[in-house]
Order: sequence, then C-alpha cells, then structure tokens
Amino acid sequence: MKRKIYDKLLDWKTKSNGTSALLIQGARRTGKSYIAEEFGKNEYKSCILLDFNLASREVKDLFLYDINDLNTFFLKLSALFNTRLYERDTLIILDEVQLFPRARSVIKYLVKDGRYDYMETGSLISIKKNTDGILIPSEEDHIDMFPMDFEEFLWALGEDTMSETIKTCFEKKIPLGQALHRKAMNLFRQYLIIGGMPQPIQSFIDTHDFEQVDRIKRRILNLYRDDIQKHADDPVKVTAIFDEIPSQLRNQNRHFKLSSLKDGARYDEFKDPLFWLSDAMIVNNCYNVYEPNYGLRMNQDRRIFKCYMGDTGLLISHSFDENEIISDSVYKKLLLDKLEVNMGMVIENVVAQMLRRSGHKLYFYVNHDRDNKEERMEIDFLTAKSNITDRHNICPIEVKSGKNYTLSSIKKFIKKFKTQLDVPYILHTGDLKTEDGFVYLPLYMASLI
Repeated sequence: MKRKIYDKLLDWKTKSNGTSALLIQGARRTGKSYIAEEFGKNEYKSCILLDFNLASREVKDLFLYDINDLNTFFLKLSALFNTRLYERDTLIILDEVQLFPRARSVIKYLVKDGRYDYMETGSLISIKKNTDGILIPSEEDHIDMFPMDFEEFLWALGEDTMSETIKTCFEKKIPLGQALHRKAMNLFRQYLIIGGMPQPIQSFIDTHDFEQVDRIKRRILNLYRDDIQKHADDPVKVTAIFDEIPSQLRNQNRHFKLSSLKDGARYDEFKDPLFWLSDAMIVNNCYNVYEPNYGLRMNQDRRIFKCYMGDTGLLISHSFDENEIISDSVYKKLLLDKLEVNMGMVIENVVAQMLRRSGHKLYFYVNHDRDNKEERMEIDFLTAKSNITDRHNICPIEVKSGKNYTLSSIKKFIKKFKTQLDVPYILHTGDLKTEDGFVYLPLYMASLI
C-alpha cells in the first residue's frame, strides 16, 4: 500500500546522508516494519532487518560483545543474514528496538562509523521500561507513523482520481457536486468503520467481509490490552481509561470525566496512565485552552481534556462489544447510516484522527459559565494557521454529524475573540460551500485544513 511516510523517508536519506539514524515510532500494527523493509529493498543495494521479537542469541550478542570492534561486528552480521554489505548503500533496520534497548544505545557508534544507514522501528519507545539504563542517542531523528489517512485509504481502494478531485476542490473552494459528493461520502463511511490500520483495509479489499475485518481489528485491540498488562506501570488504571473511552465519547461529554473511573478521582492520580496511552499512540488526547492565542500549548489546561481513540475503526469494534464479533449486517447498517446509535462521537473521533495525522496537536475550547449565557460556548477543535501574523492566527472548527444543527457557540466565540481568529470551519455531511463568513467543508476534507 502506498504510504505518505515514504516520501519523508526519502527526505531523511538525502538530508541525513548517514549522519543520523531514523526512528519510526507508532502504535502497534500501523505498518512500521513493512514500510521500513520496503524502503530498504527499493532504495538500497542491500538491506538487513533485525527483528528483536525473533532475534537469536547470536544476533543480540553482537550488540553486547562485538560493538567495540565494528569490523568484526559487520563481518558477523553479514554472515548471520547471508547478506553482503555495501558501504553507503546498505540499510540496517533495528525492528521492534524497544524489545532490546541495548541495540538503540549503540546507534551513536554505528552512525559515527558512517559505513551504512540505520533505521529503527518501535512502539512504546519512550516509556521508562524501554529506556532504563541506556543512553538515548542524540544521532537519532524521529518520525511518527499513524494509521492510514483517508487519502491513503482511497489510494488503497484504487480511487486515486477521487483523491485528486477532493484536493483540487478544497484548494479552489468549489463543491464536488451532488454525484461526486455522494460517492465521496460513501467512501468516507467505509473509512470510518474500517479504520486506517493496514491489515483490516487489506482484508476489506480482498474479501469485502466486514466480520473478517472486525476479527482483525479485535486482534489489534487484544494486542493493546496485552501491551498494557506487560508494560504499563499501573495496568489497572490504564485499562480503566482505555475501557472508558467509548462511554465518554458516546455520552458526548465535553471533556473526560475522571469521576467515572473512581469517586473523587483527580487528574494527578491518572496523568501517568493517560500519558502512557498517549505515548503508546493508542489514543489522541485533546486539551482545553483558556483562549485562542498563537502558542495554544502555553494556554492549555491539561486537567480538562478529551480522549479519542487513535483509530476510529478500532473505536467501532471497541464500542460495539456486546458480542465478540460485530455482524456483517451491523457494519452494513453503519455504512448506510441506518443504525440508531449516536454517531456524533464516531464522527468527532475521526476528525480528531485526521487532524492529528495532518500534524496538528489537538486543542478545544469550552466555557460553562453558569451566569452569563453569552460566555457559554463549546468549540470542538482549534488549529493554528501555518503562516503566523500579528493577529488572526487560530482557526476554530465545529464538527456536525447531523443535517440539522445550530452555530450559536461558534458565533459567540467569533464575537468574543474576533481579532485572534482566522477562517472558521464547519465540518458537516454536506458539500463544500462558503456562506456568511464560514467555510463549510465535507467531513472527508478535515485532513486538508
């Protein structure tokens, strides 16, 4: 499958020219190992992948006993993998490097040697258990790998022309028209319920069997649960938050209520488990800000937050867990928008996923003023524009999952903060239009903001 990260790997190879290793980090099953190996096969004369989930004792011993003699190190490595090494034209991949931190700690010496290029892949990279006792190499560039976005999903389905049309219409701010918009929304609903994990997408392409797709997604959820039990410092609290996500989103709370986990629960008690889930890239946390100034992070209140699943397809399987497998008929009802469930939480989650995938940190604004209704407002997301000016730097985004909605909150927000705001966006199920100072975008254009 074509992935956008490939171009970033090419950029690293050119600019680094052997002066740094590249660490690809992301949640389990996002395709890190696959893309690294494909890159190695396509862009180098030879490639070796050391999978530390399967690595033999002999391979691990190289990093323990032979690192002081790199000529011997490379001689043995070449022999163990029966692969010839070519100076400045071989890529060595340290796969699942978090399982053997010693290998990561010697990257400094391998990069300094300069003969070959190095790439690392891993999940849970920065948690204490995976960094304890090692020196984090400064000769290491980082890149995050997320689930496939909607454009990559369209590429996988062979809908390249639709992808180009959506992008062109966004850039020109013109509608797609009834027929194309209907087709785009149907494809978007497929993306919504299947998600962006490569394995479920490939299964859907091969079989169009939603039950099989759901089985694969549940295996990934079980992997996450196993990781929590094995690696989290407080697996009970991490699991409690993980299991509570669908309920919190389904109730459309404006922020995550810790009291649902435990009476009298406080943020300080759960901040480490929350960070663990975020660091594992299983969730996307969205924080409240006091006011929409550039430098949103400086205005955030981390005690008031929303917690979204990193992949909306996984959220679907995580939410509808009354049975072990969601039946094919339920998926088809979701696809046709004929299941009587609150889809608002699913739509908001996928927008969070798309914004995060596009490089945005996630922020929202909420004010529950009990005395002054003009101060009472809720804005789903805030993003900063790319070119910063003296004023008008923040774009407010409202997400509307239904056909009938009001704009009272965002209108009050614009009135209060008009000098700080740039273009206000309404993400909705309709086609693109510009009206009364608002840009109305179809949901599938969220990642283009």
